[in-house]
Amino acid sequence: MVNQPTIATLRRDDRFMGFLLVRMAEQRQSNKGDKYLDMTLGDATGDLNAKVWDSKAVPPQVGSVIKVRATVQEYNGRLQLRVEQVRAAQPQDEVDMSALTLCAPEPPEAMLKEIHDTIDHMRSEDLQKILREMLSACGDKLMYYPAAQRLHHAERSGLLHHTVSMLRTAKAILPLYPVLDADLLLAGVIAHDLSKTAEMLSDEMGSVKDYSTEGLLLGHLVRGVTEVRLAADRAGVTGEAVLLLQHMVISHHGEPEFGSPRPPMFPEAEALHMIDDLDAKMNEMEGVMKRTPVGAFSEKIWSLDRRLYHPSYPGREDDAAQPLPFEPAASAAPRRDVGKAYDGLL
Repeated sequence: MVNQPTIATLRRDDRFMGFLLVRMAEQRQSNKGDKYLDMTLGDATGDLNAKVWDSKAVPPQVGSVIKVRATVQEYNGRLQLRVEQVRAAQPQDEVDMSALTLCAPEPPEAMLKEIHDTIDHMRSEDLQKILREMLSACGDKLMYYPAAQRLHHAERSGLLHHTVSMLRTAKAILPLYPVLDADLLLAGVIAHDLSKTAEMLSDEMGSVKDYSTEGLLLGHLVRGVTEVRLAADRAGVTGEAVLLLQHMVISHHGEPEFGSPRPPMFPEAEALHMIDDLDAKMNEMEGVMKRTPVGAFSEKIWSLDRRLYHPSYPGREDDAAQPLPFEPAASAAPRRDVGKAYDGLL
């Protein structure tokens, strides 16, 4: 892999030869009846669609590494690889997998510990018991599962990355909104996406080859509601806390068109929805900024239904030395005591 260009640096008409990770591969048929291979290939910097115009080409296994020789083309405003030759990677190739797989920026062990530390500081024993049962049911999958197949936090350990990032955001805003119950909001953050470990089929590289049958028929919101109830039953927990946590799981997408059959109906559920949406969009936008040159517009991001602009950010190099443009005002309402237990966890 010496001197291999990255996906993020490729431009139209470039020639590429190197190793890439197979994220999707299917044999399809054109309008003229010709068979071809449609793939999504990637490295740690991004993904590209790739086409092999050979009716005899066999789809490589998702999660495998292949060596390709290709030309970068543009189709409908997006870059695409036209593959001329392809073969499976061999042991003697000594492929550097860290260059091919997008990983969370922190070790999964550290992120999981942060989640457990958060649970340990909760005052609600009922929520503690439910969350520990839910985490135990996920097992080792938490160490490598992504948060999505192609959208936000689609990386190894992305589910932990998304959850911990949301926890830090929640802890930051709790002092600003005394109406929020800290235990309930943080429990919702931890529980809201855990059922993605059953919704998707991921290998240990964090590459999702497909959705499970249950994932396609039910989805992680409905499955999550069931998991909360099962965890509560195993832990011997009853009462309203179970129902509230179930509601937060099933409403965290906010609207029916995005999969939630109920809108958020109490403050913690609304806060969970907004933190989830914020973290997902910021993660997607960060990825787009990394592959978009300064001063240029990205391709249209279909999940956001818009193109993004990468600002030049004048003076950013000196930002760290600049004072804040304002001092945060003290909240008129006192902090709830329930939030103080989390002050040292950031």
